[in-house]
Amino acid sequence: MSSRPFITAFLFIINFQPLSGQNTEQVWHADRGTGLPLSMFGNYINKGEFIFYPFYEYYYDQDAEYKPQELGYDVNIDYRGKYRAHEGLLFFAYGFTDRLAIEFEMAFISAEQQKSAGDISAMPKKLTESGLGDVEGQIRWRWNRETASKPEFFSYYETVFPLQQDKYLIGTKDWEFKLGHGLIKGFAWGTMTLRAAIEYDASENKTELGEYAVEYLKRISSRSQIYLGVEGTQDELELITDLQFKILSKTFLRINNAFGISSKATDYAPELGLLFRL
Repeated sequence: MSSRPFITAFLFIINFQPLSGQNTEQVWHADRGTGLPLSMFGNYINKGEFIFYPFYEYYYDQDAEYKPQELGYDVNIDYRGKYRAHEGLLFFAYGFTDRLAIEFEMAFISAEQQKSAGDISAMPKKLTESGLGDVEGQIRWRWNRETASKPEFFSYYETVFPLQQDKYLIGTKDWEFKLGHGLIKGFAWGTMTLRAAIEYDASENKTELGEYAVEYLKRISSRSQIYLGVEGTQDELELITDLQFKILSKTFLRINNAFGISSKATDYAPELGLLFRL
């Protein structure tokens, strides 16, 4: 995928100048408030705030890429087969200061990978596993506050813990680390975020480009907001939509959908959950 759209968007945000006479502070924070950005799309956290988010996610992929050798069998060839998974997740975040926040997320998953018709390995027609999925934590840091002409810059460091040594289809077998950076700029028509990360996988002893994204957030009313994003990892690219509604004073309903754009991305991954701000 060409990097030109990401470079163009970056230059546009950096060089943006507000219209004279605008209440720029109100424009900057109209969609996101004054909090730090979280990895949970379209959500920000303030000092002393605790966020708890239990949610469910489903994965549907008609032609997921897999390699029998990576699933415990003896053929080192890439195949495509149907993949399904149900996942229940718990997400926590706390804002220590107006610059520092932490996150923690854990998953419980049931997954099924179907064997390709051309697969010559001893893998069964359906490989299923269930149990503890990915368990990860993040430290998030804001370097500066947005001004009339400059965006806000932030960084994040993520660790994925190796808690599934005996599973192949689910969880993480070895340490994974990620270091990312991003910038945010608010406009009258919405808030733009650009971010990218590098990641290290200890099982492969390899460092490479991790997640990258262009994101758009717009507050529709005092009780609802919409998020649109394009997120990628290597050659997997997804379109993400997210709607969030306030249903009680500190309770929000999130409806999220991810649609695979590239052939190696998961075809469809809907998500539903309740987010609590305490």
